[in-house]
Amino acid sequence: MPKVTVPGFESFEAEKGKKLVLALEDNGIDILHRCGGKAKCTTCRVKVHEGDFGPLTDIEKEAFKRKGMDDSLRLSCQVRLTDEDVKVEPEMTAAVSGLDPGPRPEN
Repeated sequence: MPKVTVPGFESFEAEKGKKLVLALEDNGIDILHRCGGKAKCTTCRVKVHEGDFGPLTDIEKEAFKRKGMDDSLRLSCQVRLTDEDVKVEPEMTAAVSGLDPGPRPEN
């Protein structure tokens, strides 16, 4: 199982193929996902410090273009864990923003 590291939190293992947003949330990281994982709000975006999720998806490209955002980030609702260990940093969390995380994304 791949290991996920988030600065300020303990590393954890999660099953290969799991959406990153769900792995983060299930391990106590209060990442936002205001649109429920539909790539509309971009609140689940993360910086990837180590590891690779492959090329940006078309959905991510469109979301970043629509929001005028840098496409060096990834949407944790759109990427899945591979065999590779990763180190990611959420751009927005419920604790920092004061917002409700939003509906839980589907698997």
